[in-house]
Amino acid sequence: MTLMFFTFGWLVSNILIDSFHILVLLLPFPKFWKTTPVSKYPVPDPSPLLPSSFWQVRKLTKAFKKPSMDLLQTYADKSDGEDQSHQPSTSSPDSSPPRLIPSKSAAPKVDDTMLALTVAKAHQSHSKPIDPSQHVVAFNPTYDQLWAPIYGPAHPYAKDGIAQGMRNHKLGFVEDAAIESFVFDEQYNTFHKYGYAADPSGNNYIGDLDALQENDAISVYNIPQHEQKKRKIEKMKDVEMEDEVVGGEHEVDPTEIDNPASDVWLMKNKKSPWAGKREGVQTELTEEQKKYAEEYAKKKEEKGHSGEKGEHLVDKTTFHGKEERDYQGRSWIAPPKDAKATNDHCYIPKRLIHTWSGHTKGVSAIRFFPKYGHLILSAGMDTKVKIWDVFNSGKCMRTYMGHSKAVRDISFCNDGSKFLTAGYDKNIKYWDTETGQVISTFSTGKIPYVVKLNPDEDKQNILLAGMSDKKIVQWDINTGQTTQEYDQHLGAVNTITFVDNNRRFVTSSDDKSLRVWEFGIPVVIKYISEPHMHSMPAISLHPNTNWLAAQSLDNQILIYSTRERFQLNKKKRFAGHIVAGYACQVNFSPDGRFVMSGDGEGKCWFWDWKSCKVFRTLKCHEGVCIGCEWHPLEQSKVATCGWDGLIKYWD
Repeated sequence: MTLMFFTFGWLVSNILIDSFHILVLLLPFPKFWKTTPVSKYPVPDPSPLLPSSFWQVRKLTKAFKKPSMDLLQTYADKSDGEDQSHQPSTSSPDSSPPRLIPSKSAAPKVDDTMLALTVAKAHQSHSKPIDPSQHVVAFNPTYDQLWAPIYGPAHPYAKDGIAQGMRNHKLGFVEDAAIESFVFDEQYNTFHKYGYAADPSGNNYIGDLDALQENDAISVYNIPQHEQKKRKIEKMKDVEMEDEVVGGEHEVDPTEIDNPASDVWLMKNKKSPWAGKREGVQTELTEEQKKYAEEYAKKKEEKGHSGEKGEHLVDKTTFHGKEERDYQGRSWIAPPKDAKATNDHCYIPKRLIHTWSGHTKGVSAIRFFPKYGHLILSAGMDTKVKIWDVFNSGKCMRTYMGHSKAVRDISFCNDGSKFLTAGYDKNIKYWDTETGQVISTFSTGKIPYVVKLNPDEDKQNILLAGMSDKKIVQWDINTGQTTQEYDQHLGAVNTITFVDNNRRFVTSSDDKSLRVWEFGIPVVIKYISEPHMHSMPAISLHPNTNWLAAQSLDNQILIYSTRERFQLNKKKRFAGHIVAGYACQVNFSPDGRFVMSGDGEGKCWFWDWKSCKVFRTLKCHEGVCIGCEWHPLEQSKVATCGWDGLIKYWD
């Protein structure tokens, strides 16, 4: 009895396990399940699709009523048969398989449309061309795609379809090739003569390959020896044939000699391209050639004459005062007798007290009357020079008109009775201050940038001018002759400053150097040029004559010693202003305590000489403040001029 229950339990458990296996096996075949009694479609025979274990379970179920030992024996026999043959049974069952519940998946439905598009796009990217202008490629292109030629329409905003960034030539993009000019010329001429040339990208030839084989790949520069001999022989034959034709003219028909279409005429008149050089030099000019030569010489003489003397303009002057002499017979330029310095201590000006306006264009330079300062002279870009009253009326006293272009520089003589002007019309004029008459005119055909008289009382007739042709020219005013030329600079000369009791003078130039000269000797005794130096278009002498202040175009004022070595004083440097590109004048106060300079923004800067610190800044002009002068007697008064055409007086 116990054995029977044990056998029954074992049989039931096996049936349940096999049923679970059948359910798992049938899950992939839902359309073959017979879930409804009435079907629109015929139900196929499931016997070829179901495993053999299913039919084993069916048979075991039918034989369940048999005795248990018989069931065990039947199941054992069937199991042994299954082990011997692994092929499933193909016999049809008696009835359809049992109804099973359809499976349901808990996973959400996924739309795979985008996945399909992505896969299709990936396949498409392997066949589409690559844009040569793009910097990033999102896939791995093939070799053929990378090296495929560029197709499609031209670039709409670039010439020849090449973007602007890729152009390095007006015709497109040019790459440098490592090929010698001789080799290039050789292949170029060979191609034009024989029709073939060596391919620089490989070891083959391009062009007419038949001609290449006929000529054994020779170039125009390596003709074989036998070919050269052959050419010489042919040339000699041509010469002999020409001589025969010329020598036997009497045997040839004269009509053929005069007929350009005949071979005889061609052989007789055959000339090489250089045959004209063998003819004799023409000794006499024709009338037309003589006439042309005379006109050319006349034009050249006129051009040289005008370049040498500069542009000429009639000198005029206008007096604007009430009277040129007062009731005592004193001239209008006579200094007041009570004019003298009241104090040796100078002060920085604070306010504007007067403005002189009369120039229609910018003012390039101003100079106070020497020692007294009761008059101030101004050089304008409107070609005029004006002199203004300082102490009394504050009006323009006289206008000097003699230049046809802007006036660059002005300079008084020691007593103020005469002054020099330098203009862009290439003329230097020596004026009488009182009458406005031109005493002398000097010109070398070049533009004078600076003019100076020798400060010595016995050498007031010596004029020095820095020219645009790199020379410093020295004239004797009395004779009008050039007495010396100082020619060492490599650029236009900008300043001339006398030092060492007027025995020497320092010049600056556009060549970014300073040169020291012995007066009258055209040899440089000191040459100052450093890699860090800039051009210095304005230089001023300290009142104690021991220092030079040089306006450097790197926005600073440098100080040089006037002693033997002319060294740069590295401890003194005045900066803060913006003068790059402008020749702003630098100056000192009469007591030497302050340094002042204009700048490119219309300001006037004041520095303390000892501490090198900025003391005060005044907004003086609209535009460039090009010049500034401290009054020689009034300790706190300063005059400034600018490119706005105004001259301002500050106290």
